[in-house]
Amino acid sequence: MKNVKTLALAATAVAAISGNAFAADRTDLHGSDYKWYQFNYMYALKEKPRSPDAHSGHDYLEMEFGGRSGIFDLYGYVDLFNPTERDSSDKSNSDKMFMKFAPRVSIDALTGKDLSFGPVKEIYFSTLFNWGGGHGDFNPNNSFWGIGADVEVPWLGKTGMNLYGLYDLNKKDWNGYQFSANWFKPFYFFDNKSFLSFQGYVDYQFGADKEYHGGEQVTNGGATFLGLYWHSDRYALGYGLKAYKEVYLIPDTDGFESSGISHYFSATYKF
Repeated sequence: MKNVKTLALAATAVAAISGNAFAADRTDLHGSDYKWYQFNYMYALKEKPRSPDAHSGHDYLEMEFGGRSGIFDLYGYVDLFNPTERDSSDKSNSDKMFMKFAPRVSIDALTGKDLSFGPVKEIYFSTLFNWGGGHGDFNPNNSFWGIGADVEVPWLGKTGMNLYGLYDLNKKDWNGYQFSANWFKPFYFFDNKSFLSFQGYVDYQFGADKEYHGGEQVTNGGATFLGLYWHSDRYALGYGLKAYKEVYLIPDTDGFESSGISHYFSATYKF
């Protein structure tokens, strides 16, 4: 498998061929600090990967949070599955919890220099950690290490993009790469200041070995989430469609589905 250091070399090459943009003010390290957190009640319908014989869906509680403090940018959430212990849930025999933790360190803020160029507004050392939420022997505990950026994308606006090497925490080995992007785009505002947003993300794994620790896996796959949400100051309601293509590099078979479509419904209270 390719050396993970190629991620840093690729980022250096991109920066070298790009021109400088306007200078950003890095003198006030905590001038743009913020934080937020919210609780979501969610229902997922036919979430992948799954056995086709499993029940069709499950509910869960989610604490979601994020913010910026100095050099640190953070996003994360903790999910509690099947909170009422219903036998009809497809999570009734699974782990109760899943956690995602995604801290990034701003290289701009760390060095005190404006490293922006073109549509790239800020550059980060990026990490991502996933723990739990699996079925039986399938329990993906992964870490991701790489470089990221805030990129100005037409219409979407600021979009977080990250390129990682994946380190499997269970098998203690590298397992290919992942490109991730996420966005939040308010696009229609009501007279009462509530609004509609288009929000979502892409996670795409690639460059993995077909044979990995004695098992078969696909070399690329991932998922895309496309959400339409209504937001007020304290509440949000939303629907998201999630499309999978051999997610977690699991081959899609008749006995275990890793490709297809899932649907998510959410109600949110913001603190």
